Amino acid sequence: MALIKITQVKSGIDRSERQKLTLQALGLNKLNATKEVEATPQILGMVKKVSHLVKVELS
Repeated sequence: MALIKITQVKSGIDRSERQKLTLQALGLNKLNATKEVEATPQILGMVKKVSHLVKVELS
């Protein structure tokens, strides 16, 4: 599987509980936090739900 780098660029404050939990499940808890994860269908679905809060790069 390919690796992707996910960086949180916007705050989760004043977002729905579902979006906050999705950020937490991705391992992002602070602004500019970065995680490198495998691009599984489950991860890509979570990224799509919070795409307005994160930046995605191929690694």
